[in-house]
Amino acid sequence: MFMRLISFVFVFFFAVPATAQQDQISADILTGWRTKNGSHVAAIVLTMAPGWHTYWRAPGDAGVPPVMDWSQSRNLSTVNVLWPTPSVYWTDGFRSIVYKNKVILPLVINPDSSGDIYLAGSLRLGVCKDICIPALLEVEANLAATITRMDSKIAAAMVDQPYSAAESNVSNVSCQISPDSNGLQLTATLELPSVGQQEDVVVETSNPKVWVATPQIQRTGNLLKIVTRLIHVDGSHILLERSSLRFTILGDAHAVDIQGCG
Repeated sequence: MFMRLISFVFVFFFAVPATAQQDQISADILTGWRTKNGSHVAAIVLTMAPGWHTYWRAPGDAGVPPVMDWSQSRNLSTVNVLWPTPSVYWTDGFRSIVYKNKVILPLVINPDSSGDIYLAGSLRLGVCKDICIPALLEVEANLAATITRMDSKIAAAMVDQPYSAAESNVSNVSCQISPDSNGLQLTATLELPSVGQQEDVVVETSNPKVWVATPQIQRTGNLLKIVTRLIHVDGSHILLERSSLRFTILGDAHAVDIQGCG
């Protein structure tokens, strides 16, 4: 299965011509507002054509993660994307973590100085329906330092984040890590209340070259057991820091974001 996924990514980027990509997805900037602490809150609005979807930061088995390049911006130090809660999408036995129709991605931007920010971004995204194609979108906007009024659309997207571990009464997160034939097996036990009748889990590491399989999960009361495999894409050994592991529990009631395990 792992080699099949690698083949899928190869086809996605190199075999499908990037033609008419603007017909499937478009991107706009909401210029937002300057906060009292000097950061600026803006947002990217991604609008998909009917039936198309794009991917969350961790795209799942058959997706490609979004890549954003802000290097052409001016008066910009850092950009932090706040990812609203995504949906789970299954096709041909593969799980993807996606956004459908329209999504607003809030950006928390730290400028180099107190003046206006010229925000210029290059977005490399995957968009899928019956086929998948790559999209390259260019966005730019001037973010005025004098605008301090909050944008309600961005604020709503910021609220639509997974709850933190503290907000969700997570009382314990423990991990067992063991080698297997191709990489590592991770078994995690999370103590937290149910997030809905249907639960899915996404496991992330800090290394983008580590592929994480769709976990098997089992709930018993407030205990959620998660078992998954981790494989380095070039076959190298994996140096795994427990503190860098990230678990997102997606439920039909709400979602929870948990960082690190003991």
